[in-house]
Amino acid sequence: MRLHRLRLCAFGPFGGRQEVDFDALSAAGLFLLHGPTGAGKTSVLDAVCYALYGSVPGARHSSQGANLRSDHADPGTRTEVTLDFTVAGRRLELTRQPPWDRPKKRGTGTTTDKAQSHLREYAPAPGAWKDLSRSHQEIGEEITQLLGMSKDQFCQVVLLPQGDFARFLRADAEARGKLLGRLFDTRRFAAVEQHLAEQRRRGEATVREGDADLLADAHRMQQAAGDAAEIPPPDAAPGDPGLADAVLTWAAVARAGARERLTIAHSALRTAESAQAAAHTDLAGVRELHRLQTRFAQARERAARLQERADDHRADERRMERARKAETVAPALALRESAAAQHRRAAGDEARARALLPDRFTDAGATGLAAAARRAAEELGGLASARRAEHRLAELAAERAASEREERADDDLTQDTTAWLDTWESTRTALRRTVESAQEAAARAEHLAGQLDPAQTRLDAALRRDRLTEDVARAQDDRQDARERAATAHEHWLALKEQRLQGIAAELAAALTDGDPCAVCGSTEHPRPARKAPGHVDRTAEEAALAAHRRADQQRTDAEQRLGTVREALAAATAAATGEPTDRLAEAVEELRSAHADARTRASGLHAAREALDQAEREHDRRVGAQQEAAHRATARASLREALQREQTALEAELTQARSSATSVAARARELERRAELLTAAADSARVAEDTAHLLKDADARLADAAFRARFDTPEAAAAALLDDAAHRALQHRIDAWQHEEATVRAALAESDTADAAARPPADVRAAESAADTADRHLRAAASARDAAARRCTELDRLSHRAATGARRLAPVRAAHDRVAGLAALAAGTSADNERKMRLESYVLAARLEQVAAAATARLSRMSQGRYTLVHSDDRAGRGRSGLGLHVVDAWTGRERDTATLSGGETFFASLALALGLADVVTDEAGGVRLDTLFIDEGFGSLDDQTLDEVLDVLDSLRERDRSVGIVSHVPDLRRRVHAQLEVVKGRDGSAVRQRGVGG
Repeated sequence: MRLHRLRLCAFGPFGGRQEVDFDALSAAGLFLLHGPTGAGKTSVLDAVCYALYGSVPGARHSSQGANLRSDHADPGTRTEVTLDFTVAGRRLELTRQPPWDRPKKRGTGTTTDKAQSHLREYAPAPGAWKDLSRSHQEIGEEITQLLGMSKDQFCQVVLLPQGDFARFLRADAEARGKLLGRLFDTRRFAAVEQHLAEQRRRGEATVREGDADLLADAHRMQQAAGDAAEIPPPDAAPGDPGLADAVLTWAAVARAGARERLTIAHSALRTAESAQAAAHTDLAGVRELHRLQTRFAQARERAARLQERADDHRADERRMERARKAETVAPALALRESAAAQHRRAAGDEARARALLPDRFTDAGATGLAAAARRAAEELGGLASARRAEHRLAELAAERAASEREERADDDLTQDTTAWLDTWESTRTALRRTVESAQEAAARAEHLAGQLDPAQTRLDAALRRDRLTEDVARAQDDRQDARERAATAHEHWLALKEQRLQGIAAELAAALTDGDPCAVCGSTEHPRPARKAPGHVDRTAEEAALAAHRRADQQRTDAEQRLGTVREALAAATAAATGEPTDRLAEAVEELRSAHADARTRASGLHAAREALDQAEREHDRRVGAQQEAAHRATARASLREALQREQTALEAELTQARSSATSVAARARELERRAELLTAAADSARVAEDTAHLLKDADARLADAAFRARFDTPEAAAAALLDDAAHRALQHRIDAWQHEEATVRAALAESDTADAAARPPADVRAAESAADTADRHLRAAASARDAAARRCTELDRLSHRAATGARRLAPVRAAHDRVAGLAALAAGTSADNERKMRLESYVLAARLEQVAAAATARLSRMSQGRYTLVHSDDRAGRGRSGLGLHVVDAWTGRERDTATLSGGETFFASLALALGLADVVTDEAGGVRLDTLFIDEGFGSLDDQTLDEVLDVLDSLRERDRSVGIVSHVPDLRRRVHAQLEVVKGRDGSAVRQRGVGG
């Protein structure tokens, strides 16, 4: 990596804008960064680190960026750092702005702007910078991948802090281990140690759990065996290798005893079943004898009760016989009752009809009443002509009234028309003026409409411009969020990919088959294939993370496209609004709209005014015609009035004769209609009464004849002998029941089995049932004993099989645990095979320290003129780590010395050589990223002139690898020896940088 240019603004002690040209400084190969204490020399290096990683080294780091802003900066100037550098063949420019509390644009106070980052790349072909990203996550990931180093590693190998390496040189093994672990990121080896230890603990827990299950199964088998267990189960602790064999042997003995007891239980069950069958056979015979004896006794009792009810049965039979004879008289009785009811209804109707007639019709028969009704109808027909005359007389009165109303209406019409025609000329003139005014307003409205549309278009564009301005801000936020999500998804995919690569051995081992060659080493034997660790990332998870990353990246692209679209729309709206403020355009549009609305309101009456004028002219013509028609109607009414008077006189004479004593012809007609109706109804009722009397007489004769033929003395006796349906059914039921009971009793007494049983001694059912119950209890006890023995055998077989399965399953687990325990002890340094008791992480760090010591020795030997050499030591210091010892070999004495015995100048030699050697090793570890710019911070004040020359020669030799080295120092002598200088000058308004001894 080579630095080209650094630009600062309001950063640290620099209140204004400052620029450092590293290309000019690096041309000399060696340059000096100096200035008074507190001027800001270290802030220049902090700015480089902040530009690359977004934070400053060590204790100066602040995630909020509050201590990065210069106290000398103007409140309106934002803190910004821009670094131009080349890495991996790519020219990049990285700009970072920490969070900033800026003054509000409106009002007082401050508002916080979020941190921003911007990464650009220089494209040689077009010769221009191309934007890459504005996402913090994307930029951080890109820089880490390009440099191959974390911030801590960068600060150690590029910004070489001499004080840290002097402490490292004198530190104990634990302190060296922490620094080396941070630089070389040996956390994965520590994770391997922890993983193996965890695997050992899990394996031990699994083995102990399996042994505990075996012991639990043994105790369950003891409980299941009960008295069949001749010996107690083995009493051993979990973890005992012989526990499984002891449990399985005891289980076999318990199963044999249980099977023997099952055979004995089967024999006892068969004996009990035979005894139970014989007892139940005896019980069935005794119960049958008892049933027959009981049946015979019950039949004798029922026969006695039948004899007691014999007289009642004979009386029921006689009553049933009389009822059958009375049924032949029932039709005549029903006919007589129907005739009597009809005659009673007809006599009542006749009495009610005669009560409505005058007294002179009391003794009249049906024929006389019918004749009187015919005479009333004839007289009613003679009033038809009088009715028509009376109706016509009413019509004449209505016609005369209508004529009088029409005359009054014509008089009113004539007066109203005369008054309206007197004002016609003035009304017509006013309507014509209204039409002309509305025509002028319509022309003005059309003119204002032509001005309103362009003004409204500009106002809409201004409103759209304001809205799109907010949309651009939201789209920028959306794009920033999409970029951050894309960076997070990318980081997650890379992390899963790294995890999968770390566990790829287990994934490859899953496909191994005994006898087939390994795809990696080609061996056909696979003694210890790797196992997948918990949380192993497989190909599916990695591909899912990759798909999520691509979706997030597509969303970021879409957000950027949306932002471009909104910006284009904003530019178009701004151009259409012609730069006028929105409020001014709104006022102009409102004025035009008000004037246009007023003109349209006045013009809207044009059609109504024209219609009013046309309607007034039509009304004038109508009123003139109506006045003429009223005059013609007055002449015709005079002739009609005379004709109506003559017709009325003739009709009144005719009606006087027809009314007689009634008030009107209609009243006389209603009187005659009522009389005819009453007479007709009375005649019909009299005829019906005579007919029903004849029918009743015939029914009485038929009833007397039927009773005589049925041998009843009177019809009333026959009616009394009749039974209704309920009484007939009840009587028949009693007769049938007595007969059925008699037949049943006779049949029971005639059975031979029943009679034979009755002759035998009484049956003892209770004794037979007691014997059967005793046999049942013995059978149930034998069956329960057999079932318990069978369950005991089944349970012992199941538990034995379970114990054998657990023992087989536990055997490979125990073997695997032994292997993992051995590996964990080896990695933790507690194994007997690990002679130096070195942990795995310490072993890796010792190898790295050995590489650093070899690289540092090359430079230390030159600086000390071949006297000193750094060597790595595996010796264990007390109870601390082993393998992280560091000694210096003095060629003058031929002995190793502790690094703590070096003098101040010698310590500077060793620490500088160690720093440069560590930079080379870390660079190689990072993938060979070339570091073309290094900084060495302080430590030169302890050197004499000769030693200082030797150190500068070593540093100058770094140019052979095309490197430039920046020395940060207060030593005045360095200003004479190093011509290319970057001076930091402090003042009351903040610090500033000056470049000396360089071109440009």
